[in-house]
Amino acid sequence: MPLTIRAPTFNELSGLSDLCFRSKAVWGYDEKFMEACRGELSFEPRDLELTPIAVAELNGKPIGVAQVKVVDGEADLLKLFVEPSALRSRTGKALLVWATDVAKKLGATRLTIDADPDAAPFYRSMGAYDVGQAPFGSVPGRMLPKLVMNLCPAD
Repeated sequence: MPLTIRAPTFNELSGLSDLCFRSKAVWGYDEKFMEACRGELSFEPRDLELTPIAVAELNGKPIGVAQVKVVDGEADLLKLFVEPSALRSRTGKALLVWATDVAKKLGATRLTIDADPDAAPFYRSMGAYDVGQAPFGSVPGRMLPKLVMNLCPAD
C-alpha cells in the first residue's frame, strides 16, 4: 500500500505527540533533555484549528507527522517527525513536500526551519540553506541551525 498524507483526527493527537517524542529520542538525547522537550513535541487540540497538520500513514498506521504555521507570507515548519522504524523510507521527504505545498497555498514565499542539528543535513539535502541560528525554546542557551527553503522561483 502506498504512503498516504492526510489530516489527523482529534483522537490521534496524543499518539502523534508520542511519535514525535520517539522520533526525537532517536538522536540519543538523555532523559532530562527529552522531558524538557516534551511540551514542544506535543500536539494540543487547538493546534488542529490554528495550523495545518499532516499525518503520513502506511498500512493504516501513522508513521510520520508535520505541522506548519503561516503568518504574513512567512511559513515555519513547527514539526516534522518520522517513526524511528520508518526513517530513510522517504516519509520525511513526503511530509516536507506537503509542508511546502501548504505553505505556498497559504501565500508563503519561504519556509523557515529551526532544525535539530542531526536533522539539518536532511533539510539541506532537500534544498534548505543555513541563515544562522535560533534559540531552542525547550532548553535555555541551546542553539539550533536555522534553515530556509525558498518556495517561489527567483525572478
